[in-house]
Amino acid sequence: MNRSEFHYDLPSELIAQTPLTTRSASRLLVLDGVSRRIVDRRFVDLVDILRPGDLLVCNDTRVLHARLIGSKPTGGRVEVMLERMLGARRVLAQLRASHLPKPGTDIELPGGARARVVRRDGALFELELDRDAAPFLVAHGETPLPPYIDRPPDAADRDRYQTVFARTPGAVAAPTAGLHFDVELLAALDARGIERAFLTLHVGAGTFAPVRTERVEDHELHAEWLRVPAEVCAAVERCRRNGGRVVAVGTTSVRALETAARAGTLVPFEGDSRLFILPGFRFRVVDAMVTNFHLPESSLLMLVAAFAGHDATLAAYRHAVAERYRFFSYGDAMFVTPAAGVRVVTESEPRAL
Repeated sequence: MNRSEFHYDLPSELIAQTPLTTRSASRLLVLDGVSRRIVDRRFVDLVDILRPGDLLVCNDTRVLHARLIGSKPTGGRVEVMLERMLGARRVLAQLRASHLPKPGTDIELPGGARARVVRRDGALFELELDRDAAPFLVAHGETPLPPYIDRPPDAADRDRYQTVFARTPGAVAAPTAGLHFDVELLAALDARGIERAFLTLHVGAGTFAPVRTERVEDHELHAEWLRVPAEVCAAVERCRRNGGRVVAVGTTSVRALETAARAGTLVPFEGDSRLFILPGFRFRVVDAMVTNFHLPESSLLMLVAAFAGHDATLAAYRHAVAERYRFFSYGDAMFVTPAAGVRVVTESEPRAL
C-alpha cells in the first residue's frame, strides 16, 4: 500500500494543546469494524460499552522526564531527547543542535552534570552521563511533550502526561489512550465486573517518526522494549474461557500482545519488538481496542486501519474532523472493533463479539 492512502486533512486547531480538566470528560467515537457504523459517545460511556467478563489490557509504562537542554563546549545549545535507557548512566538520545556534536564531545547539562557523546547510531546518539540517569532526569528533566504541542511543558504536564496506573519508568512518550482513565472511571468499571491486566511497553520518541517510504511495506519501524508477563497470558486465557473480550488500551498494548503471540499462541515475552502492523495482518489476541486519534500517514494510523479496515478507519477520521473532535495525545478517543476476517479465531475459542 502507498503512504498517501493513509492521508487525511486535519485543521491545526483540532490538535489538542492542553488536557481537559477531567481525564474522563473526553469524547469517544465508536467504530464497528464489520458494519462500519459510527456512533458519537462520551468516554465515560465505556462503562456501558464494555460487558462483565471483558478484560482491559493496559500499558503501565511511566514517562521519564526525558527532555534536557544543554550546551556544547563552544556554548552552542543542544536539546537532548532521551530515546531509551541503556544502563544506569548510558542512554540513547536524539540531539538537536545547529551543528551536531561528534563522539568524544562533552555536553554540559543542568545541575552541573555532563554527558559524553560515545557514538552515533544512525539518527540517535549514545551518551554516557557522569551520574545515574534516572534520579538526574527526575530532578532536572522536562516532560517530553510531543512535537505537535506548540508550547513549553508546565507543572501540570508532569501529572497529566502520565496515566493514573503508570508504574514502570522507561517511556519517553505517553501511551495516550490510557490518559482518559481516572480513578472514578476505573472504580465504575470494577463495579461492572470489567477485569484489568497490565503489560509494559516503553514508548520511544520514534513513535512520532513519519513513515518516509512511499510504499509502506518498505518502512522499518523503530524498536521498542516490552514485557508481557505470565499474569497477562493467564488473564487472557481466563477471559477467553468465560466468553469475554480482550480489549487493548492503546496501540502499544495491541503491539505488545500481538508480538507475544507471533508464534500462534500468547506466551510471556520480554524484549524488543519491531512488529509493524499493516492492513492484511491477522490479529490473534485483541478483540477490541481503545485508541486516540493518530497523525496522518503514521504507523499507528496504519495499525488501526489494519484492525478496523482501511476505508472504515479513514471514514471515521473524516467524521471526527467534521464533528470537531480533539486530536492526538491530549485529544479524544475511539473504541474500535475489528473488521471481518482480520481476527484469527480457533474452533475451541468462545466468541462474544
